[in-house]
This record gives sequence, C-alpha cells and structure tokens, in this order.
Amino acid sequence: MSGSGGSGGSSGSSKSGGFSRGKNVPIGINELAHKLSEIAVAKRILVAIAGPPGVGKSTFARALCDLLERQHPGGANILAMDGFHFDDRILNARGQRSRKGAPHTFDVGGLGAMLSRLVANREKQIAVPVFDREIEIARAGAGLIDQTCSIILVEGNYLLLKDSPWRELGRFFDVSVRPDAPLGEVRRRLLRRWRRHGLRGEAAVAKIEENDLPNARTVIENSRAADFVVSTVRPPTGA
Repeated sequence: MSGSGGSGGSSGSSKSGGFSRGKNVPIGINELAHKLSEIAVAKRILVAIAGPPGVGKSTFARALCDLLERQHPGGANILAMDGFHFDDRILNARGQRSRKGAPHTFDVGGLGAMLSRLVANREKQIAVPVFDREIEIARAGAGLIDQTCSIILVEGNYLLLKDSPWRELGRFFDVSVRPDAPLGEVRRRLLRRWRRHGLRGEAAVAKIEENDLPNARTVIENSRAADFVVSTVRPPTGA
C-alpha cells in the first residue's frame, strides 16, 4: 500500500488497475481485497460500495475493511454516506422528514467536498461525520482518517446514481463495488432492522413500503454498472 501524500480518484478511463470499468464482474471478498491492495501500492484509492438499503453494504464494508486491516494495519478505513444526512430540523422545515434516506435528503455537495479532501490527501488527519442510527443524527467529527490510510471504502446507497448531483461523485472513485442480494431478502433484512430500532407491525411495514423500497428501486433502476459485484446472501467470507 502507498504511504502519505498520494492522490486518488478515477481517471475516467475504461481500464484501471488491470481491470475493465463498469462491467459488474462477480468477485469474492478475498480476491477483491487482493486487487485493492495491488492498486493501492502506488497511491491512495477510494472505493465506492454502492447498493440499495438492506443489501448489506455496511456489513460487507466492515468485513472488507477488517480483512484489509489484517493484511496492512492502518491501511484501510470507511467513510459512510449516511454521515451526510441533512439534520431532521432541515428535513422537517422542508416537509421531507418522512422520506429521510431518499437521494434529496443528503448533503451531496458536502460529501463531494469531503471526497475531494480525501483524494488530495494533504492533511495529516481528516475528521469525518458518522451517522448514529440509534438517535438518527449525524455526529460531526466522529471519525478520523489518517494520511497514511491507503484504501478508503466509501459506502452508501446512491454513489453510482446516474442523476446529478450524484453522478459528479464518480470522478473520485478508483473502484466501484455493488453488494448484491435478491429484493425479497433485502425486504426481510429491512424488516429486521426496523424491528431492532423499535418499530413493530404496520409501522415497520409502512416504513419499508413507503420509503426504503422506493429508495431501493431508485438505486436498482438508476445506477451505473459497478466494476465488481459481491453476493451478500451468504456471510462475506471465503473466495
């Protein structure tokens, strides 16, 4: 992996790091970790991990980060898109609270500015926001990414959306990965998620049907192809 002071970001070419871009190539987590480590020898890289809510992005990103960290301690970290949620005060004022998590409820410009700083890698340490799901609030400066970190896994629903302003983020990513699971499995996971957070019965179903699944369909129907696809139906281990 590279040292400090490097720069990342996609050049926009059809090939990068010895692989073709945007081909949805199936891959296992171990092979993916190996490829990322190879690419990051020369520079810091940003990896988009994008897919619908409930597909297992966060779990997969954590498993991949842990694997990379075992190979190169201090070499990988995670930036979650959820840290750029607009606060509930803004969403309430706009009448958008019920759609929290939809594309228009994020500070995309703020996320883009953060990605630009991470690509430039001129600072010894960068503080990043982290979303606290227990209280549904993004905590400013709750995470730190060191200059020596070579692989940053950027995780979120809309990182590959074709629509502006999301599509402008594509220039920051050297590699893109789409965790994949059937829509039925996604729905079951979302139901378990909201039950863990205290929603029951019709309230949990309404949350899924009126917000989560419409967001999932937006991602599925309106995202660019990723470089790699990883199944999350089974635990993210193995080849």
